[in-house]
Amino acid sequence: MAVAAQSVAHICAQAQLASRELAKLDTATKNAALEAMAAALEQRADEVLDANARDMEAGEEAGLHSGLLDRLKLTEERLAGIAADVRSIVALPDPVGETIDGHRLDNGLDVRRVRVPLGVIAVVYEARPNVTVDCSALCLKSGNAIVLRGSSTAAHSNAVLAEVAASAAQSAGVPAGAISIVNGGDRDELRQIATQDGVVDLIIPRGGEGLKAALKEHATVPVMYAAAGNCHVFVDASADLQDAVAITVNAKVQRPSVCNAAETLLVHADGASEFLPRALRELRESGVELRVDGRARTLSGGLGDSLGEASEEDWNTEYHALILAVKVVDSVDEAIEHVNRYGSGHSEAIVTGSTESAQSFTSGVDAACVYVNASTRFTDGGVFGMGAEIGNSTQKLHARGPIGMRELTTYKFVIEGSGQVRE
Repeated sequence: MAVAAQSVAHICAQAQLASRELAKLDTATKNAALEAMAAALEQRADEVLDANARDMEAGEEAGLHSGLLDRLKLTEERLAGIAADVRSIVALPDPVGETIDGHRLDNGLDVRRVRVPLGVIAVVYEARPNVTVDCSALCLKSGNAIVLRGSSTAAHSNAVLAEVAASAAQSAGVPAGAISIVNGGDRDELRQIATQDGVVDLIIPRGGEGLKAALKEHATVPVMYAAAGNCHVFVDASADLQDAVAITVNAKVQRPSVCNAAETLLVHADGASEFLPRALRELRESGVELRVDGRARTLSGGLGDSLGEASEEDWNTEYHALILAVKVVDSVDEAIEHVNRYGSGHSEAIVTGSTESAQSFTSGVDAACVYVNASTRFTDGGVFGMGAEIGNSTQKLHARGPIGMRELTTYKFVIEGSGQVRE
């Protein structure tokens, strides 16, 4: 496995060499490598958890907020879940070599579009050591080499996890350099990775706006942003009260540090007086700090004095914490306008009993995932049946939503003839 002592250019060049061998590997070899990775995670769990404990201790001393610490933390249960995700990727069809479509021309040529790996994928991420294994597994199965660049906050965890994954994969026949890590956390390393033209085929960042801005400043290779999630739940006037409360609480509380957690609650004025008192009370009992607009305060059922005041900044904020902004709107169209103005294009939900409202919301909201009567928390490659994910893309090219194996491929045209020449 590549280590940080080597230059970024050397690590990326070795990854490119490995990618050419990976593209030709048969499915059985790739699956055997993934099985070896999952087994190694289980066998070396104590080593991984010890490394993570060092990162957690350093993070607490550095004053990382609770959301980042939650993302950073590994437990026996979470590590077992990571291993299970690797095995779920084994069970999925291999996308490489799949014929997307095909046809025969009048001259007898057979034209097919065949799925192929992208090549070398660099993943740049912050404080989420599970990404090290999830991304490595997805890239391996889709025939891509991966260069990992984690943050300094998870340096010990990432180093061990990358070594576990790389050594296990090599033991099963995967070429050296297929999984490598640049683990120094230096911003110059990011610049170097982002300028590896002709070597790195795609960069996928997972992190905040600072990381995104740094890549926009330097990147000369393609970037697919696995962006932040400023997500909304809109409770329509016709919503079932019990469902609306349950969905709202789940979207905010179930795991507030992740990108598909709700950050703003929008409530139709016609149902607000019935919905808000119950919903706000349950949210407060779950430890949520509430920041509300004037009408929400008035309709809160006597909770007004204990509620914070929402500002323009709140509508724009991804909290990663138990904080929720609340606003009353007069129509579905106003809710859609608010979501499109402030949302990040990640995951948005409407709770409604109206087919017309649902259709208006799903067609009008510009986001990768739009839910009707369900929590935003379901946006996840594993939940969607993709085994795992590298992130969630809020772009429109070339992939949108959870980034799984197929999103890590492109295609080539394969044309077969019987001696045809063009006149």
